[in-house]
Amino acid sequence: MQKIIDRFVKYVKIDTQSDENNPAFPSTEKQWDLAKVLVEELNEIGMQDVTLDDNCYIMATLPSNVDFKVPTIGFIAHIDTSPDYSGTNVNPQFHPNYDGKDILLNKEENIVLSPGYFDDLLQYKGQTLITTDGTTLLGADDKAGVTEIVSAMEFLINNPEIKHGKIRICFTPDEEVGKGAHMFDVEKFGAEWAYTMDGSQVGELEYENFNAAGAKVTINGKIVHPGYAKGKMINSMLIANEFIAALPKNEIPQETEGYEGFYHLHTMSGEVEKATLEYIIRDHDFDLFEARKATFQKVADTLNKKLGSDLVQVEIKDQYFNMRKKIEPVMHIVDIAEEAMKQLNIKPLIKAIRGGTDGSQLSYKGLPCPNIFAGGHNFHGRYEYIAAESLQLATDVIIKIAELTAEREKNA
Repeated sequence: MQKIIDRFVKYVKIDTQSDENNPAFPSTEKQWDLAKVLVEELNEIGMQDVTLDDNCYIMATLPSNVDFKVPTIGFIAHIDTSPDYSGTNVNPQFHPNYDGKDILLNKEENIVLSPGYFDDLLQYKGQTLITTDGTTLLGADDKAGVTEIVSAMEFLINNPEIKHGKIRICFTPDEEVGKGAHMFDVEKFGAEWAYTMDGSQVGELEYENFNAAGAKVTINGKIVHPGYAKGKMINSMLIANEFIAALPKNEIPQETEGYEGFYHLHTMSGEVEKATLEYIIRDHDFDLFEARKATFQKVADTLNKKLGSDLVQVEIKDQYFNMRKKIEPVMHIVDIAEEAMKQLNIKPLIKAIRGGTDGSQLSYKGLPCPNIFAGGHNFHGRYEYIAAESLQLATDVIIKIAELTAEREKNA
């Protein structure tokens, strides 16, 4: 396991933070730094057809070692880290034989990782936790997935007695800014199905995610001297307040769970003459998703009718859709992953993703792609952590999926 830990630490120390405000692809030059390291490493361990394209996608092949036909499968992870928190000078901290108590991440700033707040920590008592030093994120999202895929491929190369078909792997840029699958060449990848190694706690197996849209509300007001404003001033910020209040007050992220959808106001700005609200709209059920978008537009229409003019403008853009529609016709790919976990004494946690995944976009591009745990917790911030044992377990799941896929065809 030490080799896997060392590989993970090497990757997280390379800053690959993406930039949601840069339309370039990839959005940051520093993502190339890890990409080049990975190309060199994949060649060193013996992978074939290792390529790095102009958009920073790395692909490679592990050839089949059986003499019968097996579907080509793939494993995918992303190399970028979130723009939500610094990924510069990541300094991983190790906590062997975790005792279930508070972990002091940073003495100077009194930053504490506590099971009193993050109770998932208690799942990992007795294990080796890898945390941040409180000043950066860790980068387990998704350098854990990258680590696990590389480690699994190296193990299969070094242990040819484990029989498998052709395996394709890909490491993508810019997943954290929603572009990870945009330039993904499905035809070049050439797999019948794949798995993203990008979930959280051990056992997660996901083939459902939100339907998603982004919405921008622009409200135009009119400014005049406040002393002489009666009947003349239109304060866009007050209209914005009415818009916010008109949406269902409990259908927000902090009040919803499971399959419940929401409206999330994530950015707002304004002055008297102009205000802007930016929302994301989410629901697992497509009909409810469409109804949410209609409700959003209806709020604007109602306000415009009340105001007597079209002061409130709404722009809604679909972002991605629930991959369940594309996975259900090929549920055997989920069954194989579930069986792999069971054979490794891992309890499968099959649930819907309350978010998005490259797997969604890839599924709609013709590559069915469920999501499997990578092991990390508290992504995108200073409290991110992963158990070293989780890195090993996810690596084992990849190996077992490859083995079971070949066995399934041999026994068919």
